[in-house]
Amino acid sequence: MHDAISLEKRGIPTAVMISDQFIPGVQAIAKTRGLDDYPFVVVKHPIGSLTDENLDGRAEDALPQVLEILLNGKK
Repeated sequence: MHDAISLEKRGIPTAVMISDQFIPGVQAIAKTRGLDDYPFVVVKHPIGSLTDENLDGRAEDALPQVLEILLNGKK
């Protein structure tokens, strides 16, 4: 999240993707940086123990949201 915000400030579009377990932490980081409405993509937790096939499925499911953020900018 910190890296994405830093990149955005330099004009480099980013899309943050997290697993649902980390929503409160990411929201807190965004709020402390004055970006309460900073958009991020959420996938179901866990991801570390998934097979490549299952991980690919989660990535495919998240792709439309990632593209929305990258192509249409931040809220």
